[in-house]
Amino acid sequence: MSRKLTLDDIADLRQYEREREEFRAHVIALKKRRRVGVGPFVTVVFENRDTIRFQIQEMARVEKLISDEAIEGELRAYNPLIPEPGELACTLFIELTSELALREWLPRLVGIERSLELRIGEGDDRIVVPCIPDEDHAEQLTREEITASVHYLHFRLGPDQVAAAEAGPVELAVAHPEYEHATVLPAETVAELLADLRA
Repeated sequence: MSRKLTLDDIADLRQYEREREEFRAHVIALKKRRRVGVGPFVTVVFENRDTIRFQIQEMARVEKLISDEAIEGELRAYNPLIPEPGELACTLFIELTSELALREWLPRLVGIERSLELRIGEGDDRIVVPCIPDEDHAEQLTREEITASVHYLHFRLGPDQVAAAEAGPVELAVAHPEYEHATVLPAETVAELLADLRA
């Protein structure tokens, strides 16, 4: 069964206001387990059905989107970020706050959207799973001379790789010549990812 969202999953504005506080608290707790810092200023959020539904609901709320056509547009944009079984989907943020830092780093980090990887296991048996940039977003975001501060990425894992991830450890790494950093994922994050990977 597909995990993708449909129009029926998106509450209208009045209905959403009634559930928003509870749903928002749920998603904040969820993102805490699914957000990973890699090095000084790269953050990765592993998306799932709830995080993407929240994104669409909040967008509809702020922009007062009430027509089916407007919501369908959001669904088309964001549904690819809901992982299917055997897949992980994430948003990579380059979190720089000053104009100066952005001007310095965004040209240096061209290609970062192809350098995120999962490293599973240890020693000679370690498996490296490279990311796959989301095709639709990559066309809009990729430039030869400067990168974007947000990227949408996927990982695809076979059954053996999922089993290895369960045994651990799992590390998330940016293997970019200008930014080489890695973070070992905590058990609660790995548990979230395993839930995404399994049917």
